[in-house]
Amino acid sequence: MTKDAGGLIQTERRGDTIILWLNRPEELNRLSTEGQFLELADKIRQANLDPTARALIITGKGKAFCAGGDLHKMANREGFSAGTPQDIRMRYKETIHQVPLALNDVDIPTIAAVNGPAYGAGCDLACMCDIRIASPDATFCVSFAELGIISGDGGSWILPRLVGRSTAMAMTFTASPIDAVEALRCGLVTQVAGPGQLLESALSLAERIASHPRNTVRMAKRLLRSAEHTSLPDHLDMAAALQAIAHTSEEHIAAVNRLIQRLQNKST
Repeated sequence: MTKDAGGLIQTERRGDTIILWLNRPEELNRLSTEGQFLELADKIRQANLDPTARALIITGKGKAFCAGGDLHKMANREGFSAGTPQDIRMRYKETIHQVPLALNDVDIPTIAAVNGPAYGAGCDLACMCDIRIASPDATFCVSFAELGIISGDGGSWILPRLVGRSTAMAMTFTASPIDAVEALRCGLVTQVAGPGQLLESALSLAERIASHPRNTVRMAKRLLRSAEHTSLPDHLDMAAALQAIAHTSEEHIAAVNRLIQRLQNKST
């Protein structure tokens, strides 16, 4: 297990899995500066470039996953709220948008281990990951309407794809938080971990993913992601191309032989 610290993000390595900790618990892991968004995007891209990594987990230190932005800076028209509309637009494109773009480009599976409140940009960050696991203390809130703003980081693009149009609109228009049980019911998360078991549950899932051939998992993720915006004929064409690569790989032959051996051992 290796760690590094500095800035907002603490990076930890557990076997084949990289963990990115949002490490400002005293500030509820708020994302409130341009540098923090750029640091997070850079850490995500670094993880993607690691040829030995099989999964990426994003989680928070302390009581919160990420409580969104800085309300005082918003009120004082500082930080992301400063300047003209054009200034704000370019600031979003150059900093905040780098995080969803980085996560969109990650080849390995990504898991959000949501340990507490995930509000505003924090809720969107969780949604940007491929899979979400919640602790019993997790809450999710698309809180922008309450603040008189909108989701400016791509959350409105991904949320309907996760929970459906009606639920996404209800969450957005009401800005009402939902707990872990409701998040599981509506499909926002795939699992609610037992008390104190969030990281272990996320690592167990990551290890299960890592047990499969590395390139196969990456191709499967690419196929699933492309299916969100391609026609069936185009999807089938990509599936055929990737399947041809998979069928001729050494990973495939080794995996089939392992399964044959396991089945034979069970029958004897």
